Amino acid sequence: MIESQPPQVHALLTDGSTVRIRRAGPDDRDEILRLYEAMSPENLRLRFFSTSRRSAGAAADRVSEQDRPGYRALVAESADRIVGLAEYEAVRGTATAEIALAVADGHHHQGLGTLLLEHLVDAARGAGITTFTADVLSDNSAALKVFTDLGLRASRRCEGPEYHCTVELIRNEEYLAACDERGRTADAASLRPLLRPRSVAVVGAGTKPGSVGRAVLRNLRRAGFAGPLHAVNPHAQAVERTPSYPSVTALPQPPELAVVAVPAGAVPEVAEECGKTGVRALVVLTSGLDAGQAAALLATVRRYGMRLVGPNCLGISNTEERVRLDAAFAAHRPLPGTAGVAVQSGGVGIALLGGLSRLGIGVSSFVSLGDKYDVSGNDLLQWWEGDGTTDLALLHLESFGNPRAFSRTARRVARRMPVLTVDAGRSDAGRRAAASHTAAAATPTMTRQALFTQAGVTATRSIGELLDTAALLHSQPLPAGTRVAVVSNAGGAGVLAADACTEAGLSVPELPAELVTDVLELLPDGASAANPIDTTAAVGEAPLRACVARLAAHGGVDAVLVVLAPTAISAATGDDPVLALTHAAPAGRSSTVAAVLLDQAESVRLLHTRGGGALPAYADPQAAARALAHAAARTRWLARSPGRVTELPDVHTPEAEALVARCLETGPGGGWQDPRTTADLLDHYGIPQLPWAWAEDEEAAVIAAQRLAGPDGRVVMKAYWPGLLHKTEHGAVHLDLQNTSQVRAAHRDLVTRFGELMTGVVVQPLADRGVELVAGAVQDEVFGPLVLFGLGGTATELLADHAARLAPLSDQDVREMITSPRCAPLLFGYRGCGPVDIKGLEQLLLRLSRMACDLPQLAEIDLNPVVARPGGVTALDVRVRLLPRRARDPYLRRLR
Repeated sequence: MIESQPPQVHALLTDGSTVRIRRAGPDDRDEILRLYEAMSPENLRLRFFSTSRRSAGAAADRVSEQDRPGYRALVAESADRIVGLAEYEAVRGTATAEIALAVADGHHHQGLGTLLLEHLVDAARGAGITTFTADVLSDNSAALKVFTDLGLRASRRCEGPEYHCTVELIRNEEYLAACDERGRTADAASLRPLLRPRSVAVVGAGTKPGSVGRAVLRNLRRAGFAGPLHAVNPHAQAVERTPSYPSVTALPQPPELAVVAVPAGAVPEVAEECGKTGVRALVVLTSGLDAGQAAALLATVRRYGMRLVGPNCLGISNTEERVRLDAAFAAHRPLPGTAGVAVQSGGVGIALLGGLSRLGIGVSSFVSLGDKYDVSGNDLLQWWEGDGTTDLALLHLESFGNPRAFSRTARRVARRMPVLTVDAGRSDAGRRAAASHTAAAATPTMTRQALFTQAGVTATRSIGELLDTAALLHSQPLPAGTRVAVVSNAGGAGVLAADACTEAGLSVPELPAELVTDVLELLPDGASAANPIDTTAAVGEAPLRACVARLAAHGGVDAVLVVLAPTAISAATGDDPVLALTHAAPAGRSSTVAAVLLDQAESVRLLHTRGGGALPAYADPQAAARALAHAAARTRWLARSPGRVTELPDVHTPEAEALVARCLETGPGGGWQDPRTTADLLDHYGIPQLPWAWAEDEEAAVIAAQRLAGPDGRVVMKAYWPGLLHKTEHGAVHLDLQNTSQVRAAHRDLVTRFGELMTGVVVQPLADRGVELVAGAVQDEVFGPLVLFGLGGTATELLADHAARLAPLSDQDVREMITSPRCAPLLFGYRGCGPVDIKGLEQLLLRLSRMACDLPQLAEIDLNPVVARPGGVTALDVRVRLLPRRARDPYLRRLR
């Protein structure tokens, strides 16, 4: 169950303005009455089916009543005035609630009613409500449209002059997609004053040469900012030939964007002045704010509806000709272009801007997020998605405010343009300590990589690798696959390149016979076309050009990597082999082409080719191979089905929630659960498990063994006590017990060794042989539930052969999880063994995903081993840990 609303949240309307949404209380009665009294007679009629003002008083009284069972009211505030109200009242004895909605006259057509309904839906679902109903006048087209456009399954029935509307509160992909689109529209509108401001003021533009504010002002002037530009400095008439004013309130007109470079102690006061003056966006460069200053800054920007970049940031830039904004203190202005760049680290931002400039790849907009109090990478992705300029997104994010919302945005944007990031923080220092197999395997690196894989984000390991990959994606078509033809004028260099391709996950296949013949006819005597292709050092420009063109046009090759070393022959003849690449006509070429120039000083550069194109040239074969591998991975991701989260039969979520609630009432601190609770939880989600019996003494163990023994008469006995996890390591398991005397001996051994620590034993039939796997889920406090799958048994942590994805899992996610581990061939039939029950494995993972999403209290669940056979999938041993916590809905629209 998702928790109900926090005390208050802020969210964006479609025009980019901000409202505060909170639960209504008794003190709101007069303000709600004013909301109704300010309505026009027509809007009052549509709300109350009458123009009488008495209905407004009764409605205000109803909201002011405290703690009425089954009732919830939410209000939206702007400028400390209530501008919207949404209510529901549950119908006694049902999961249905009647709703009402009111929006102030001046706030129509801003998406306020829909936003309030989204939050009311979230609160209602948390209270167990499954259906909303409302009676709406037939001529109230605006209200009818709100219900229709909400994205939930809605129906209406005509009843005379009104419609009876019904809305089912089942959150599905259609609803989330509708919320995404509304969020994208609102987000882009809110960022317009930040990235396309009509006017700018630099607050704290000092007169000293080393002043950060002065540097920003100088950059704004040099870039030729298109709108009015002012400085704020109480001690100067002008700074950098720009008029200066003593305060923000003294400016001749309110600027849309204020860039703040004042001491930390002055930031809250400046932000307050900006808000009162009507500033729409802030970029706070200042670092070192303490907790109180930070809280005051964020409260101010929320109260006045300003968007905030920073604090502790480098600034922002937008190179569009109609804007020409360079409000950053980097040494060099970004080159105009189509790459969007967002970074948390200013140093990384400077490095990326410098690298892109050296490559000749221009920037559309650049944002240094700094401490990221407000504007995030998710916001920037949504801006680039619709700015009409950006076609390549580069991110450096050290943290994620809402990873699941980021994932939804990224996977949508990545369908339109490459999204690249540096995967920072991969060291073991970030590893989370945990006791179970699943949690021990679920490192922060694995979690981030799961997010990037599912979202189609190209994750590189360094700034250099990011630039290498950006150069290829910017200049070349995507390869159709992983087959690479390596061409070199030095045999040893070609071998190194082939090795680099193979290590990067690419293939260097033998070429078809007819292609080998064609290539050899083009090259000098002594050449080899075995792939890698050795052209010999004597190859001239024309033969090399023809060879590359023939390979690039052949359907059996996806990419051509040309490795060139400087030779005395080319120096003597003046026949430059690089010209074979730059003078080649791209017409008819179907493959990606990249070069490695072994005498090149730069790690990567773009060679300009005939016809205005470009080709990436690398100094190192490994860099080229990694870039090609990233490009091929993007091709695969674009070709994959987005997948869907399927409905599952025989899932009993309310019963599971009730079970968890009882467990946490009995043990408020949570912890590892006993076998009965664990088995009941699996039953609620239809997860197959081996039959078992609980025995507290020797006689009960004997009876259980007699009942559960299979045709061969053999059983397993496992000791249990709270907190016992790795039974094999403690010697707490007896296998292959074949008769009553062995069962008694095993039980006496466990009692002797573990004594009062042991509370009982679990008896199970000896399972049939099969492939031992591990499956499980953990709740990451930042990323949400993560599902893990891979090779199981006692060596699962040692071999670490696992795949992981963030829940909810789609059918496509599940297929990829099953095929990703190195042990996958064992599942599909290996050396004469038949394939296991793949459909059963898919169902197991889907049900684990559903359980983890339904139950935020499920801190960990570990199924190890899971035995997979051709005839089925069975969990032999299961551990569950609960914690008393509740999760926020990650998809509910709100600002951080």
